[in-house]
Amino acid sequence: MLTYIQGIVLGILQGVTELFPISSLGHSVIIPQLLGWKLDQKSPFFLMFLVATHTATAIVLLLFFWKDWVRIVSGFFRSVKQKGVGADDVDARVAWLLIIGTIPAGLVGLLFKHFIRVQLLSGYFAAIFLALNGVLLFGAELLRRKAPLSDAASSDQRIAKMSWWQGFKVGVMQVLALMPGFSRTGSTIAGSLLVGLSHEDAVRFSFLLSTPIIAAAAALELPKLLASGNFSAMGVSLAGGLCAALFSFLSVKFLTAYFKTENRRLTPFAAYCFLFGLGALIFYLH
Repeated sequence: MLTYIQGIVLGILQGVTELFPISSLGHSVIIPQLLGWKLDQKSPFFLMFLVATHTATAIVLLLFFWKDWVRIVSGFFRSVKQKGVGADDVDARVAWLLIIGTIPAGLVGLLFKHFIRVQLLSGYFAAIFLALNGVLLFGAELLRRKAPLSDAASSDQRIAKMSWWQGFKVGVMQVLALMPGFSRTGSTIAGSLLVGLSHEDAVRFSFLLSTPIIAAAAALELPKLLASGNFSAMGVSLAGGLCAALFSFLSVKFLTAYFKTENRRLTPFAAYCFLFGLGALIFYLH
């Protein structure tokens, strides 16, 4: 059972690490063990607590990009009504790119969620995957295509130039985030860079793409917490969720500004993930 202090610490950790490309689930598994907290990280309550903090992050992302989501959803319904995506309908095209990009992680999550929870939700695996997340971010910077030059077009106009296949490939990269230690933001930014987006556009597409999958997970799991009748668990989850919401807002503000600056790369995050993952792995093997 989590204490309120532990819930607040993990909520802050979630708010930062979910949106920074450094894996929230990996840190939520590793940090309590490094601190010597005696937690059953495979218990239904701990998993529901994580869902509650993820819900807070999803709400922040939805509100932060609210005007964008109104346009994108409107574009989707417009395309359905017209039975096709207009050549110049940027919002409809972005909507379908997000749908296509959500499908791979959604399907794999539904099919293998139990296996991942039982077999891979451990500090040992999280440390390995966190180090590999660092390798992934390094590799994306080395292998990425030259991003298109910025012009008068908006970020969504540049994103809309992706093909359906490129959107699907970014979605496939998001599947990695199901494993503790791989970052959802990191994997989708990496995928977006590899198909030719700039860092600024890749971060925007990553945040938009993250919102539906996080919200869907919350919609499936959060009712279990509410139905449990465990008011103590609800209190800790609420405290953690509020902290996650605050720090998610600060994180998205920082990262959207950070990657608007030229020559800002994933390299610092890659180095952190690799070194922290390697250090944690040594701790588990000691």
